[in-house]
Amino acid sequence: MFPQEASERLRAGGCVSRLVRSTPSGSRFLLLGTPTPSLRLQKFVVCNSGSVVRAKGKWSRPTVASCEGKPTINPQQSTLNSVRAGFTLLELLIVIGIIALLLVLIAPAFTTIKSGTDVTSAAYTVKGVLDTARTYAKANNTYTWVGFFEEDISSATPGNAGTGRLVMSIVASKDGSNLGADPSSSATGTENWIDPTQLTQVGKLVKIDNSHLPLFAMCTSNCGGDTFDTRPVLQLDPVVGYNASRFGELNAPAPNTAPYDTTNNGLTKFPFQYPVGNPAPTPQYRFRRTLRFSPRGECRINSTYDVRRLIEISLLQTHGTVVPTPTPNAGNYIGNVAAVQITGFGGSVKIYRR
Repeated sequence: MFPQEASERLRAGGCVSRLVRSTPSGSRFLLLGTPTPSLRLQKFVVCNSGSVVRAKGKWSRPTVASCEGKPTINPQQSTLNSVRAGFTLLELLIVIGIIALLLVLIAPAFTTIKSGTDVTSAAYTVKGVLDTARTYAKANNTYTWVGFFEEDISSATPGNAGTGRLVMSIVASKDGSNLGADPSSSATGTENWIDPTQLTQVGKLVKIDNSHLPLFAMCTSNCGGDTFDTRPVLQLDPVVGYNASRFGELNAPAPNTAPYDTTNNGLTKFPFQYPVGNPAPTPQYRFRRTLRFSPRGECRINSTYDVRRLIEISLLQTHGTVVPTPTPNAGNYIGNVAAVQITGFGGSVKIYRR
């Protein structure tokens, strides 16, 4: 019976006997037939390619020529190869142990990479906010303000001052004027709020979690480079030092806060709120540390400071409300830190990170 006939008989519910014999040359013979002795059994050779061909010749002298030059299967060798292809339980346990050890060793490296990525992402977010505010001011021939606020990341109520989350907002003058927020103003104090009905919101409120604005130590030698430790030095004020040219420790008491001046302890004369609109909505955030861009692209801290050569926004990663301790002294931090500097006149922004 040929294989096709045998297959048909099996599908029809019949039975087919099957016998496999091997020869020293490696050929295997399939003897297919029914249990009925009167039927003649047919002889076939199974080749390595998987094909089954009818063998020629007598049973006593099988040949491999039936495979037409194709190698035949050696059942004994095939069985040995199948056994050798597996793994023992001991080998699997050793491999699993090695993988577990490697994961333990490289876990701190992944934590460091994530931390560096978070600081870099925060720095580029700040850069994007500054670029957006300056571009909007120039493109629309108007004034824009960027507000900086650091809130308690653990608080469920927006606007609670603390640490752990940096909040930024961009607003623009609707009529193109500075709305009185100018060094020429005779206003005093810190409650001269810019009219929210005369402002338009530029973009969405920006929040960066696990971020803090510290006061970094300045470069002392070989300054003016492209690295964090050799970044350009800020303008040194004879009274307040570098704190008239940067943003950091926004909620710290004077004089350890920036921006800082001896008149208003670093608070702007002209704060603004979020959200804005007409009619004036209820404030969620009050921005008292600001950076104003003119239609020419110049920027002034708190709207009234002199135009600085450089202004710096410092960035440090926190763990919730926990801020890393300066090491080995004030203004120096180990690990991933970043400083975003913007020129007062040209408005170009550059990031320095370590």
